[in-house]
Amino acid sequence: MPLALLALAVGAFGIGTTEFVMMGLLPNVADDLHISIPAAGHLVSAYALGVVIGAPVLAAITARMPRRRVLIGLMVLFVVGNAVSAVAPDYHSLMLARFVSGLPHGAFFGVGAVVATSLVAPERKARSVSLMFLGLTVANIVGVPVATAMGQQLGWRATFLAVSAIGLAAIAALAALVPADHGHGATVGVRSELRALGSVPVWLALGTTVAGFGALFSAYSYITPMLTDAAGFAEGSVTLLLALFGVGATIGNLLGGRLADHSLRGTLFGGLTSLVAVLALFPLLMRAEWSAALAVLLLGMAAFTTGSPLQLMVMEKASAAPSLASSANQAAFNLANAGGAWIGGLALAAGLGVTSPALTGAVLAVLGLAVAALAYAVDRRRGTTGSAPGRLVAAHVPSEAEPARR
Repeated sequence: MPLALLALAVGAFGIGTTEFVMMGLLPNVADDLHISIPAAGHLVSAYALGVVIGAPVLAAITARMPRRRVLIGLMVLFVVGNAVSAVAPDYHSLMLARFVSGLPHGAFFGVGAVVATSLVAPERKARSVSLMFLGLTVANIVGVPVATAMGQQLGWRATFLAVSAIGLAAIAALAALVPADHGHGATVGVRSELRALGSVPVWLALGTTVAGFGALFSAYSYITPMLTDAAGFAEGSVTLLLALFGVGATIGNLLGGRLADHSLRGTLFGGLTSLVAVLALFPLLMRAEWSAALAVLLLGMAAFTTGSPLQLMVMEKASAAPSLASSANQAAFNLANAGGAWIGGLALAAGLGVTSPALTGAVLAVLGLAVAALAYAVDRRRGTTGSAPGRLVAAHVPSEAEPARR
């Protein structure tokens, strides 16, 4: 695998750290800025809103630019957003800075996925995407716990300065490792790209992402009360268990990338089916500490097995605009985050029990399977499944070993 994938993984590590670290720093931020915890929680929403808006907009604006330059520019915006967060004098300026920090998130992963797949042979495309996403999953094991501890000991502003430093390291790695003449963006206009994004198969693929990862966040958003109230863990053990989720996510991400290179659709169906089973068993598994820890590990594995297949499927269905489609998939992921947490909260509010968000997640995973099955039926009807239904067929971009024709 090319070293350029390492540069993408460093950027993904920084993005993953800043996305999730705010959840652990909410009390610190609230005390320092003299706001309530719910008000501080809006800072998480501001970041997610930045992702949803920035992903398609920035991908469309930069579609015709050289992709290395785009990736570096996105990381510059990332560094600026986090540096301003570190020195924000009040709540409203921090809210704006968090929104800016979220803008490059989706576009970076979208453009990065296109770069990653074009650097390798066709039979390694899914694996290349999984290696880029490795930075995101490792962030949950190392980046978020370390950054949270730093914020608690040195102040939350130190955390965002550290994340800015990671962004600078990513910029240096991108400049050094991603080939300068590596593929330019699409030669079609924005309208043509939006038209490619508007097809039924693309929206079915995006719908699978929303339902599948909505299932994950329905349960994961409330994993702490499940572990403490149902399984009996002490609150001090939760951080270690969340790192265990990151280990499962890393294993699932790497496994999904390897399997998807052989059968993209088969890996997707297998991952979603596993997610249904794990979530349905959550109430039973949360009755003992050892089985609850196993449940957390399996949840990360099952959910992130589907990450690379979903990313490639969206790119495949919008082959005329892979960067825009791939970025839109990141926006769909964040919609899943918000929607899944909301649906899981409804189950709790209805008094269905502390493990009820996992059961609503299982229902969402079944919905994801249904949407994926409908997408497959549409492909069969259109005759686009081909002899290798899971293989990415997006337009090839010349790699380092195959210089671009001029």
